[in-house]
Formats: sequence, structure tokens, C-alpha cells
Amino acid sequence: MRPAVARASGQRGRGGVVRYTRALSRGGGTARARPAARAFAVSMSSHTPKPWGGRFEAPTDARVETFTASVSFDQRLARHDITGSVAHARMLAHVGVLQAHEADAIVTGLEDIRADIEAGRFIWSVALEDVHMNVETALVARVGDVGKKLHTARSRNDQVATDLRLWLRDALDTLDARLHALLGLLARRALDHAATVMPGHTHLQPAQPVTVGHHLLAWHAMLERDRARLGEVRTRVNVLPLGAAALAGTSFPIDRAYTARLLGFDAVADNSLDAVSDRDFAIEFCAAAALCMVHLSRMCEELVLWSAPAYGFVHLPDGYCTGSSIMPQKKNPDVPELIRGKTGRVQGHLVALLTLMKGQPLAYNKDNQEDKEPLFDAADTLDASLAIFTGMLEALEFDTQRLARAARVGHPTATDLADYLVRRGVAFRDAHEQVGKAVRAAEQAGKELADLPFETLLAHCPTVLQDVYAVLTVEGSLAARDHIGGTAPAQVRAAAT
Repeated sequence: MRPAVARASGQRGRGGVVRYTRALSRGGGTARARPAARAFAVSMSSHTPKPWGGRFEAPTDARVETFTASVSFDQRLARHDITGSVAHARMLAHVGVLQAHEADAIVTGLEDIRADIEAGRFIWSVALEDVHMNVETALVARVGDVGKKLHTARSRNDQVATDLRLWLRDALDTLDARLHALLGLLARRALDHAATVMPGHTHLQPAQPVTVGHHLLAWHAMLERDRARLGEVRTRVNVLPLGAAALAGTSFPIDRAYTARLLGFDAVADNSLDAVSDRDFAIEFCAAAALCMVHLSRMCEELVLWSAPAYGFVHLPDGYCTGSSIMPQKKNPDVPELIRGKTGRVQGHLVALLTLMKGQPLAYNKDNQEDKEPLFDAADTLDASLAIFTGMLEALEFDTQRLARAARVGHPTATDLADYLVRRGVAFRDAHEQVGKAVRAAEQAGKELADLPFETLLAHCPTVLQDVYAVLTVEGSLAARDHIGGTAPAQVRAAAT
């Protein structure tokens, strides 16, 4: 998914208007699609009065308006901006700064604007810089001078910080639902394949046999940590900055706890300087998102390998692959490759935000306008990746016969033989050396360790008995690891339920 506004050709039409096209958007953390390719106009007039223009004699240069405007991307905060403004108006009436009928008029006007934005009827002005001033200007046009009272006791500094937290809170809830669904699917598929044998690898070399269910539960463990991390981020997101105003608070008798209750915040920020300038929550989110993408990338790397004919462990669904323009036989794993590639994109957003903040003095600086596009895209990319990975995993097929054959290649039960010798009284280091020599003998004979004649095994491992072959089977190896976290089918079933 892309940010809410995709810049089109940028050609200027009549009356100084630039046309943009709205792309599909989650609309602030919900996974619904907006009407596609909906056009809207953005005014480029440099003669639009500024809400801060009282101390300026000359109008803003049109190039500066274009360069500094954020409305092309921060308009996706509109729903949350209006939600925050409604709560602010109600609070101002609650403490007596506004009269009840004034607050009611403001709230009605804001809800009408919300409806127009949702319907695509709202005209966004670059000259008005951002989502906040676009909404406020429209409000005044609709309800008159009473609309000018809405900004009492607040600044765009605490307003945007509040909007961003509201937006990210919704995005986190959407991502939590995505992860919950994927974790449930992984557990179900692990249960289905609790006894399906596959090779375990280290260094991409055959190591020990495991089960497909055990491997899927390893993926589950990664994503479970990701879900917990994102939940921890949410607790720090859910702190209200509104009331900090520009940086020092306000002289009006505001009730921040009342506003926090209206907006569902758990707490209020306890330092006004920090409240307006803090973007730790955005950085933390991008860090958690980047790590989640790293985990998805690792899983996708395995699927790319496993789907190659040299492995043949899985069959990717046709709907998640593409072909070659020149080679008719190709079935390319584009979806896992793209998720792997998009991981670098989200990592880049983390670095961008860290770099953005590293040199900023207190309090708010215009630099922070650049926090939104990386944050939005990180959330969109993770959301889309989780959704498509879930669909692909649901339709994925395992080739159980290929997996079983591969699990028996590369002397996978060599460690089991060493453990057997230890139980026969051999020190582990001596057992390791004896088994290593037996493996070398097997390779020289072109056999697997489990297929060596008893006489050959006895020559290298003098304490073995005829029962040694029971521990050299893949099934015996799996069953022997019957402890919490082990790959025994019984443990996999217990962990997956």
C-alpha cells in the first residue's frame, strides 16, 4: 500500500489549480479500500490569507508554499484531526471557555467536513499548508466566526502530535489484528504438520531432522515477539500531548484529563516541551515494524529456496507467482521476493526518522513535517506484507515426500549416535570423535550413516549394540526430543494448541 496521496503529473490547470489522484488508503489504520483514482483539486494561490499572517507584509512565495506544504500527505490525518478537534471543543465548553451552543456549532461543522472528506467532496488547498488549516478554514467558512474560537488553548504543534498518535494507535490496532490472524494460521498449519518430517539446517547444511510443524512454530515465535513489541509501542503512543500548546502550555483553565478520556488516551504527557517535540513513538514503531519485516523476510527467503526445483519442499500457489517474459517454464516467487525487498524500505524509514531527530533542539521544529511519510509508508508496507503473506501461507502446499527424503540425507542422526554412546558410558568428546570417523567411513562408502553395516559402526564406535539402529532413524530422532521446545510431534501438538 502507498501513502494516501499519489502525485500525478502535477500539471497546472486553470486558476492555479493542480490535480492529484488519491490512491488506495487504509484511511488511518483500517484495512478498508477507498474509492480508487478519485480526483480532487488543490489550490495553489499564493494570495490565500494565512492564519499566522498578521506580522507579515509580503505574501508567501508560491514556490515556498509548494515546498513547505504537507497537505498532499498529511491529509490522511483528517479523520483524526477532526476527532481531536471535536474533543478539544467539548473540553473548552466543559471548562467554560466556550459556551455550549458554540461548541455544538463547531462540532456540527466539523462532522459535516468529515462527511465531505469521506465522500471526496473536500477541496484541499496547498496555500493553507496542512490538514489542520484546511479543516479550520473550512470550519470558519461553514459556521462563521465561532469557528475561529476552536484553536483557543492549542497550537498546531500539540495538534499534529495528537493527530499522529491517534492515527498510529489505529494503525497499531489494525496490525495487531493482522498478526493475530497470521499467528492463528501458523498454529493451525503447525498442528496439521506436527509429524511431517523435514531436514533442519544450520549454515544451510543438513543438521538434524525436525518437523514442518516445529519449523512453522519457529516462525510463530518470531511473530509473537513482534506482536508483543507493537503492543508495547501502543502503550507509549497512547499518551495525550494536547494541552502542551506551542511548547509552554496554555494560560486557559483546560482539563487535559477530560480530553484524554474523550479520546481514549491512557495518560497525558507531563512535560509540554517534550510533548510537542517527541517522536520517540514513531521511531519505536518503525523499529518494531522493521524487525517484523526482517522476520517476514527470513521466512520469505526460506520459501524462495524451498520452492526452487533443487529443493522442491513447497509449491507456492499460482496466484502468488508470476512467469517470465521469455522463459515459458518459469514460475517466479515474486511475492516472497518483494516482501524480502520491501524490508529494506522499512529499515530505511527507521534510519530516516532517527536521522531526522538526532540534531533537533527543543521544542518543535519544521523538520518534524518529514516524520509522516516514513511513518505512513512503514505502516502501510508492514500491513500489506502481513496480509499477502497470510494469504500465500494459507494456500501453500508442502511436498511431504520430498521433505521426508531430504530429511534422511547428510547423516542427520549423527548427534543421536553420539548421544547413544554417551549413554553407553563414553565421554561426549570421545563420542563426537568416534561418530565423526563413522561419518567419514559412510561418505567414503557412498552411504548414509544409518545405512552402515554393524561391523563398520562397531569398528569406529566400540560400545555400540545391535539396538543402535533404533536411534539412527529420523522418526526415533524426532521422538527422542520430547521436551518443551523440542521437535517431537507430541511437543509440537502441545505448543500449537
